[in-house]
Amino acid sequence: MAGVHKDLVNRLREQRKASGLTQAQLATAVLVSRKTINTIENGVFVPSTTLALKLAAELGCGVEELFQLPGGVFEKH
Repeated sequence: MAGVHKDLVNRLREQRKASGLTQAQLATAVLVSRKTINTIENGVFVPSTTLALKLAAELGCGVEELFQLPGGVFEKH
């Protein structure tokens, strides 16, 4: 199941597992701690744009495949 932060849905865990990587392997590849990957996957921490781009590049997908707005829509205020 995708991790859900109140402002973000993420599918990092699913993409990481599909790529056959452990949290530690992915963390090493993008130069962060395993705990950082864990907190992103669990919706506790929202990655910076730079980290999101690094994660997507390492997993061979687009950022939008990892992170989306709830419902896939952006509401203008």
